[in-house]
Amino acid sequence: GVGFFFAAIMLILTTLQRKFFKFSPTSSEEFTSASRSVKPGLVCCGIAWTWSATLLQSSTAAYTFGVSGPWWVVRVGGTIQVAMFGMVASKVKQNANGAHTFLEIVKTRFGTSAHILFTFYGFLCILWSAGLCYIVGGSATVNALTGMNIVAACFLLPVGIAVYVIFGGLRATFICDWSHTIILFIIIYIFTFRAYGTSPAIGSVSRLYDLLEQASIDTPVVGNQGGSYLTMKSNQGLVFGAVTILSGFTGVVCDQGYWQRAIASHPESTTKAYMLGGISWFAVPWAFASCLGLSARALLTNASPPNFPTYPSPLSPSQTSAGLAAPAAAAVLMGKGGAITVLLVVFMAVTSAASAELIGVSRMTGYISIYRTYFRPNATGDEIVRVSHYFICFWAVWMGCWATILHAGNIDLGWLYYVQGSVLSPAVIPIGLTVSWSKLTKAGIFCGAIGGAFLGMLAWMIGCWKLYGQINITNLAQPYSALCSSLTGLFFSGILTVGVSLLDPADYDFSGTRAIATLEDTNGSNILGDNTLDRASDTESQKEKKGSSENELSLKQPIPDVVEVGLEKDEETRIRSLKMVFRRALIYSSILTVIVVILVPLPMFFSHYIFSKKFYTFWTACSIIWAFASGTFCIVLPLWESRNEIGTILGSTYRSIRKRSSP
Repeated sequence: GVGFFFAAIMLILTTLQRKFFKFSPTSSEEFTSASRSVKPGLVCCGIAWTWSATLLQSSTAAYTFGVSGPWWVVRVGGTIQVAMFGMVASKVKQNANGAHTFLEIVKTRFGTSAHILFTFYGFLCILWSAGLCYIVGGSATVNALTGMNIVAACFLLPVGIAVYVIFGGLRATFICDWSHTIILFIIIYIFTFRAYGTSPAIGSVSRLYDLLEQASIDTPVVGNQGGSYLTMKSNQGLVFGAVTILSGFTGVVCDQGYWQRAIASHPESTTKAYMLGGISWFAVPWAFASCLGLSARALLTNASPPNFPTYPSPLSPSQTSAGLAAPAAAAVLMGKGGAITVLLVVFMAVTSAASAELIGVSRMTGYISIYRTYFRPNATGDEIVRVSHYFICFWAVWMGCWATILHAGNIDLGWLYYVQGSVLSPAVIPIGLTVSWSKLTKAGIFCGAIGGAFLGMLAWMIGCWKLYGQINITNLAQPYSALCSSLTGLFFSGILTVGVSLLDPADYDFSGTRAIATLEDTNGSNILGDNTLDRASDTESQKEKKGSSENELSLKQPIPDVVEVGLEKDEETRIRSLKMVFRRALIYSSILTVIVVILVPLPMFFSHYIFSKKFYTFWTACSIIWAFASGTFCIVLPLWESRNEIGTILGSTYRSIRKRSSP
C-alpha cells in the first residue's frame, strides 16, 4: 500500500512537471537521464541515501564487533568510494558527456566483445549487490516485524516501486530520495533521543556505556582488546573493514545507479555533488548503527518489559546474518512503535535504492547497451521509453523471483554482503580506467576482468578449504574466505589490466566517446546522431545554404567557420575546467581516505585503546552532531537550489486552479 501511495504522489508530480515545466518524462532523455540538469543538492540526496543492506549490516557490525563495526562500514565501506567516484564522474563529463550508461562508453571505445563482457558484469551487479541486497534484507525485516509471508514481501516490494518509476523516470527517483531522506533523518533523531534520553532501558550515553562494559564481561568479543565492545582494536572488525572496502568499490563502480547520477547532473557540479554526498552519506549508518546496533548488544539482558525479543538468549547466527539487530533494539526501545519506525525506514531504503536500479536496468536495456545495439539501431525516443517501461516491469518481477530463489537456498543478507566483492571486484579497475586512461587496451581489459575473476575464484575456493576445512555455502561467506577472493580479484585484475595494456599501449584521444550523442526528442521523435558540436555546425551550414539560395553565397560563407571555431574554443575551455575539477576531486578523496582509513582508526587499533566513558561520550556526540548537520544540509539545499523551479510550478498550478474556478 505504501508503495502505491508513493506511486500516486509521483504521478501527481509528474503531471505538474509535464504541464508547467520544460522537462517532460515522456522524453527519453528526461526519463533516463533527467535531461542532465539535476543540481548538486538533489544528486547529493541520491548519493547520501543508503541501502537497507547498509543500515541493517552496519547495525549488525555494531552488535557483533562494537564501536569499530559502524566505523568500517560507514567511513571505509562507502564514504571513500563515493568520494573517489567523484573523480570518475568528472572524467565522464570530460570524456563522454553524451553517454547514457558506462556500457555505452565501453561499446564505443572497445567494441562488441568488451560490451558483452561488461554488460554481464553490469547486470550481475544490479542483480546481486543492489536488487538482491535490499530485497532480501528488506523482506526479512518485514517478515520479522509483521509476520508477513517472506515470499509475498519479495514480490510486493519491487512491484510497487516499479509503478512510480514508470510514471516519473529518473527525476522521480531523485525526488523520491529527497522525500525519503526527510523521513530517514526524522527517524534517526527519534531513536537518538529515545536511546540516549528518554528510554527507561538506557536513557543516557553513560548508561549505555555501563551496559556495554557489562556485555564485554558476559559475552566478550573474540579478537577485541579485553573482549570489549568499546575499542577499535578488533581483529574481526579490521577484516570486516577490509572486506567492506572491496565490496564498497564494487557496489559503486559497477553499479549503473551511480553512473546515472553522474550523467544526470550538471557537468560543472558533478564532482561537487559526489563530494557532498560522500560527507553526508556516512552520517546515516554511523548514527543509526551506533544507536541501534550497540543498543541491541546492551539490551540483551534487559529483563523488564519490553524484553529483548530473544531474551534470555542472544540473536541466533541466522537472525544476526539477516540483519535483525536493529529491529530487535527498536522493539525494546519503543515497543510496537519502534518496530513500525524500523519497518518504515527499511521500506524507504528499499524503495530509493530499488527505484534507482530499475532506472539503471531500463537504461542498460533500452539504450545502446542492448536494444538499440542488437535489435533496433534506428529506434525512436518514444520507442525506447516504451521498451524501458516493459523491461522495468519484467525486472521488478524477476527481482522477486530471484529473491525467492535465494530465500529457498538460505542465502541471506550477510552472505550477499560478504560475497559481493568476490564476484564483482575483477571488473572495478577495467571499468574505471575505460573512461579515464588513454593507454588502456582491449586486451588489457579482457585479461584483467577475466584473469582477475579466475584467480579470485581460485583464491576463494582454496582459502575456504584451507581456513575452514571444507567448501560449502556457509564457509564461502566467512570473512577470511571473502577477503581472500575479493583482494585477489581486485589486485590481480589491476596488475593484468595495466600490465597488458603497457605492453602495447593505446593512444586514445577520447574523440569517439566525446562524440556519443544525446538522444533528443523532437516532435517527430527523431534521433539526432551527432555530437553537440557537429549538430551546431550542421545547423549553421543548413542556414547558410538556405541563405545563399535566397541572397548571395559569398555573404554567408564565413559564418560556419566562425561558429565552429567558437564552439571548439568553448569545448577546450570546458575540458580544461573539468581537468581542474578532477584534480580537486583527487586531492579531496586522497585526504579523506588518509583521515578515515589511517589517521583515526589505526592509532587506536595499534595502541589497543579501550574507550573511556568521556571519550565514548565524545564519540557519540560526534555521530549525533554529524547526523543533524547532514540532515539539515540534505533537506534544505535541494529546496534552496530549486526555489525558482518550485515557485514556477506552484505559481502556474495556482493560476490554473484560479482560471478554472473563475466564471
